[in-house]
Amino acid sequence: MTWIEKGKPIWLVLLLLVVGSNLALYQTTIGTSILPEESQYVVLGSLFDLLLVAPILWMLYRKHFSWKTAIALIAFGCIGIRLFIPSDLLAPFSTITLVGIGMEVLLVLFELLLIVTLLRYLPKIIQEVKHNELPVLYTFNTAVEKYVKNNFLIQMVCSELLMVYYALASWKKPIPNGITLHKNSSYIAFQVMMIHAIIVETLGIHYFLHAKWPIISFVLLILNVYSIVFFLADIQAVRMNPVQIQDGKLYISLGLMKRMKMDLHNIESIIEDRAVLEQKCTKDTLEFVARDFEKVYPDFILKMKQPQKATLFLGKEKHYNYIAIKSDDPVRLKQMIALGMGSNTAE
Repeated sequence: MTWIEKGKPIWLVLLLLVVGSNLALYQTTIGTSILPEESQYVVLGSLFDLLLVAPILWMLYRKHFSWKTAIALIAFGCIGIRLFIPSDLLAPFSTITLVGIGMEVLLVLFELLLIVTLLRYLPKIIQEVKHNELPVLYTFNTAVEKYVKNNFLIQMVCSELLMVYYALASWKKPIPNGITLHKNSSYIAFQVMMIHAIIVETLGIHYFLHAKWPIISFVLLILNVYSIVFFLADIQAVRMNPVQIQDGKLYISLGLMKRMKMDLHNIESIIEDRAVLEQKCTKDTLEFVARDFEKVYPDFILKMKQPQKATLFLGKEKHYNYIAIKSDDPVRLKQMIALGMGSNTAE
């Protein structure tokens, strides 16, 4: 699949050309002027572009191929063609749009069924989480996977449930023992400043917009309230989840934005060279560095034998070969990691 990765930008360019040319053909004066009187074959070609070629180009661009994604894109295309092609030209192919609507409805019902299943098993999931010694941030998704088929929608729902838990229900919980990442930084102060700024902005802009554009004002109010809840949850997630090592695994997180359960035997080496630390911030590196107002560098970088899975914002999963860490006790953390690796090798 190397040729797909190397040509990644071209798939997006081709996708834009396909969609843009069809949009120009039916929605511009020049485009409509060149349409022949017998336009059925032209419309048929556009259907081929939007229902088959465009989904393939999108999956090539995203490097993600699955039947579910293909069906969702085709269904979306069936509905989208009504916006591209005038209804009089599309009339002979109206059945196709109905099929698309039906496919989309079935997909929505399937996703709703997964959410209902999650809610049905939620009491059992909560009980499993309570009886687990590990923090909720790591155990909740694992417990969910026992009862509900894992997909991106479920990951998003789980992410939102974790946000609600940390924002509203975690303030009286004891903080576990471990090595923190934030105490020697202004990370939490920065989060509090953001909450303060959002509150001030909400009061000012909401008052200004409410008289002229009440709908926009209401949408911004919802987004601002969500942002405040998220920052509160993120502060608690940082405080409640210090770095821990249990059963040969390293549990590390930085709020709700990134977390990882790492097998210590998968660590190839610990990089401490200062020049390397200042240059190793690439797309292949995940940073657990509490950033605030100043430029900071990690204490060390873990080089992995195999790409390590991490959970990011909204439950998105991605793999990394390098893990950069800056903690409040780097010497102790490095010793714990090296002990778990079975050697004290460092670069």
